[in-house]
Amino acid sequence: MITLSQSPKDPDFVQDPYPFYEHARAGGPFFHWADYTLTCTGNAAAVNAIFRDRRFGREPVESPVIPPHLAPFYAVEAHSMLELEPPRHTRLRNLVLRAFTSRRIAGLAPDITALTEELVAAFPTGDFDLLQAFAQPLPVRIIARLLGVPEEMAPDLLHWSNAMVGMYMAGRTRAMEDKAVAATEAFVAFLRAYVENRRARPADDLITQLIAAESEGEKLSTDELITTCILLLNAGHEATVHTIGNGVKTLLETRTPLTALAPENVEGTVEEILRFDPALHMFTRHAYEDVEVMGHTFHRGDQVGLLLAAANRDPGVWDDPARFNPSRPPKPLATFGAGLHFCVGAPLARLELQIALPILFRHHPKLALAAKPEYADVYHFHGLRDLRLSH
Repeated sequence: MITLSQSPKDPDFVQDPYPFYEHARAGGPFFHWADYTLTCTGNAAAVNAIFRDRRFGREPVESPVIPPHLAPFYAVEAHSMLELEPPRHTRLRNLVLRAFTSRRIAGLAPDITALTEELVAAFPTGDFDLLQAFAQPLPVRIIARLLGVPEEMAPDLLHWSNAMVGMYMAGRTRAMEDKAVAATEAFVAFLRAYVENRRARPADDLITQLIAAESEGEKLSTDELITTCILLLNAGHEATVHTIGNGVKTLLETRTPLTALAPENVEGTVEEILRFDPALHMFTRHAYEDVEVMGHTFHRGDQVGLLLAAANRDPGVWDDPARFNPSRPPKPLATFGAGLHFCVGAPLARLELQIALPILFRHHPKLALAAKPEYADVYHFHGLRDLRLSH
């Protein structure tokens, strides 16, 4: 196994991590990323196998020591199904899926359509930033409607979400940690009051459905409800913002014909956007016993980094993977994970993209880059700092 050094904060890597992924893949299915002291893989078969292998999981073998100043943040994480394994994960996920149904997600289509129409009609004249005008407000307001919280809370939700995901970024600082904790405490206080309000006054929203969800006599506790709402907002919103930005950038840079967004083609185009430049680039797993994967032995307690964006460009799966090709035959992606922890928000993310992108380009068919797009230093995420467009 080769050892490679690559700072995730290096400006060249921030703007284009794919050459590093290709270099790493050339050395075999696994490599040691020295900057993380972590064994990693961008091999699609290895990523898929580890996602699905129950001998790997999200919970560490030994509980980490939590510094006192981070206790409020990790108190919320302790109830997140993203961070748990069975049996707690099974119970939580089953309860959440009883409320977060495919029917409820499909029922958001008119809201997504109306909100997209409203946002694209309000673009300022002249150059503008698509992230601020469109990519950020769309998913956060849809999540607010889904949960049933007041839409005027969207700026606060956006602020809290941005601060909390800073905990997952490379090179986080004490200042970032303090902002994340403050956001966590504000978010929890708001949701605790809101959940109690919904217990007394049920409505037709996801929070009410989560309160009512019951499986084999089990219900979600208030703390579990709060964490689930925070997870749905942070995971769904942050990734969708980046995916809209990265996707529009790609469509414009590759001069993709607008026919790619026609009703009969849009699903394939969205899948290619999700493959080509996804919003999340690394997810980690812990080995729960000694396991051999493609010639590498993991020992109990070892951690592995799964490089989702690299797996999506594995030439063993994809023909000419570095080329954006909306007519590419669809295949399973690493973007939303796989197995037990497959993203529950994947159907909503796909629906938002399939509805919003055609409306955006139908109203503004002359969209063009007004400045060179630059990615923000937010790894393990991968998203633009801004996207200046003319129309």
